[in-house]
Amino acid sequence: MSAFKDNLLAGKTAFIAGGTSGINLGIAKRYAELGAKVAVAGRNPEKAANAAAEIGHGAIGLSCDVRDFAATRAALEAAVAQFGKLDIVISGAAGNFVAPALGMSANGFKTVVDIDLNGTFNVFRACYDLLNLPGASLIAITAGQAVNPAMLQAHVCAAKAGINQLIRVLAMEWGPSGVRVNGISPGPIAGTEGMARLSPTPESDRAITERIALRRFGEVGEVAESAVFLVSDSARYVTGTILDCDGGSQLGDARDRTGAQGMGVG
Repeated sequence: MSAFKDNLLAGKTAFIAGGTSGINLGIAKRYAELGAKVAVAGRNPEKAANAAAEIGHGAIGLSCDVRDFAATRAALEAAVAQFGKLDIVISGAAGNFVAPALGMSANGFKTVVDIDLNGTFNVFRACYDLLNLPGASLIAITAGQAVNPAMLQAHVCAAKAGINQLIRVLAMEWGPSGVRVNGISPGPIAGTEGMARLSPTPESDRAITERIALRRFGEVGEVAESAVFLVSDSARYVTGTILDCDGGSQLGDARDRTGAQGMGVG
């Protein structure tokens, strides 16, 4: 069930970096369903082509590594050549692995920062003069580690915290030109590669969900609906905001310690 009308994004052009899998592919599909012309980009050309075919609606798949500014710019230019200037740009490419700081190489730390933080800067910086102004909307996909330190996630915490601040600065600098810059911070989302790495067993799934206020993993489609809202006219006065789509994950540990969960206090 969606609150958004059909063809809400008709006439809009969207570029989704990292849009070949997971949450970002879900966003790309939803944008296309709502009438947007969609280009997805990823490192693997075959995977990008397959993602475009899965999206349908005339979507195209492009290949670039967001760590490479020139390659990122070339992919953005290819999208513009196909569809026209960009109304929506999503930066969602990300890397992650589980490791303590003392078990992580300097190169491993740098790789995640390069993909997540530097990649977001590259996508947004490279797209600026290709935007349809005023009125363009940019979204970075961040994570709860930006504000909540997590064991075995030093690299991700550092990268995502940088993304959150980058969102805020660009919202200030580019707002006068009519560009809105926001972020989405998903919680644990079922069926994604990230959750497969962070929670590989049913036991770890239960340990996570019992701490979440809503007691379940989220769905890719729920994050996609948040991404629709942020690029819609309903959010035209929203910028510099990190939208948590996380079931209350960032509120803290919501395990019931009283045995009275769901009971009111008279």
